Amino acid sequence: MKKKQMVLTFLAAAGSALALGGCQKKENLKSSLPVEKTFEEVSVHDPSVVQGEDGSYYIFGSHLAVAKTDDLMNWTYVNQGVKNSNTVIPDVLTAMKEAFDWSHSNTFWAPDVVQLEDGSYKLYYCNCEGSSPLSCLGTAVSDSIAGPYTNEGLMLKSGMDASEADEDGNLYQATTDPNVVDPNTFYDKDGRLWMVYGSYSGGIFIKEMDPGTGDPLESGYGKKLLGGNHLRIEGPYIIYNPDTDYYYLFLSFGGLDSDGGYNIRVCRSKTPDGPYEDSLGNEMTDCKGPSGTTFSDATAEQYGTKLMGNYKFLWQEGEEGENRKGYLSSGHNSCLYQEDTGKYFIIYHTRFESMGEEHQVRVHQMFFNEEGWPVIAPYRYTEESLEKVEKSDVATTYKLINHGRAISAEINESQNIQLKSGGQVTGAVDGTWELKGDNEISLTIEGDTYDGYFLKQWDEDGLKNVMTFTALCEETGVAVWGSGVYAVE
Repeated sequence: MKKKQMVLTFLAAAGSALALGGCQKKENLKSSLPVEKTFEEVSVHDPSVVQGEDGSYYIFGSHLAVAKTDDLMNWTYVNQGVKNSNTVIPDVLTAMKEAFDWSHSNTFWAPDVVQLEDGSYKLYYCNCEGSSPLSCLGTAVSDSIAGPYTNEGLMLKSGMDASEADEDGNLYQATTDPNVVDPNTFYDKDGRLWMVYGSYSGGIFIKEMDPGTGDPLESGYGKKLLGGNHLRIEGPYIIYNPDTDYYYLFLSFGGLDSDGGYNIRVCRSKTPDGPYEDSLGNEMTDCKGPSGTTFSDATAEQYGTKLMGNYKFLWQEGEEGENRKGYLSSGHNSCLYQEDTGKYFIIYHTRFESMGEEHQVRVHQMFFNEEGWPVIAPYRYTEESLEKVEKSDVATTYKLINHGRAISAEINESQNIQLKSGGQVTGAVDGTWELKGDNEISLTIEGDTYDGYFLKQWDEDGLKNVMTFTALCEETGVAVWGSGVYAVE
């Protein structure tokens, strides 16, 4: 398959005077310098990132889609599709017959890869029937990140008939037992290995693993962290931040389809196996659907600190990108920490407005605010870094996105606000703001205070560099983004 390359260029444009939200400001809506940004896009659903022995970053996703990158911007495929000719798991249709037979499906769902103590790579794969929790989770091993992987067999099963015993020796109950898919394996700060997993059904579970073999230390499903009664919560991913000394559990709430309202949320704990709390102080063990209900989004949306959902930065006259599309159902993320740069990243798949179920991988930089909660940069990563800013740099007009807390197919569209040099916020909302330190923002809107960062980024729709901000309100668990209207050098 020919690689799809997108070259985005913006050309010089003359300055113009434009009234925005009642604020007359003589600035450029287009950049005064030509800039090129080149990306090679891939469609890898549920991307789980791991660094290989070659130094490249690999993402493993559903349907045995695997891709690699050196710069987190340009990707190349390693494999696409479940076929015997693939190099990741050769003769896959034969080698994985046990998994296919149990799950009544030859569709691989979200996998994960971890490097073990001996340098080998362990692939955690899962298969699911799709309309039920009839699933299995197994492992394969390789000396190379890209394979070939040799199947080791299944470690967990779910979806047994109600008259059959589950992995804990009890009768299987879909409302309380897990759907054994979506594994993520990680090391804690003491070098212990854990696997968190689960989707819908009985919730999200965690098990301790042997760091030497990658196998479970004990039989059974492990410890439940949250969920139950088929809440639409899946795609767990845990990362430890040594600066805050917290483990952060990222989750995708809602449905993954373009109209499913998929959104990324987070909670945290001082220990890898919980208990986890969101920023509102909710114990995530309480996050479960009411008895007798199914897919109770009204319950689920009360939990978890929402980092991003559907959004669209609206076009304004004088800008490039009049036919821009909103981002839909972004989710099933993994995270990456680069020791050499000190940067954190979030990697996820996203769908797009008016493009059906077509999806692509996106990488955004991520920061931790004053209260130790993650905030996500508004635009995709193009090698930007946090820099010192002056008040005169950031006192300008922004397009504000409020991600809210709803699980909804609706798109949160931008509204214009102005950060005044005197510290006032005007426009679509009223409030105050403050520049703290080199680049931190404290923004108070209608009584709620959001803490985060200013960051100069490339606006891929407007084809210009702009000042942005990303911030989170700890008390409400709501994230906001701002994208500067005017081009900056």
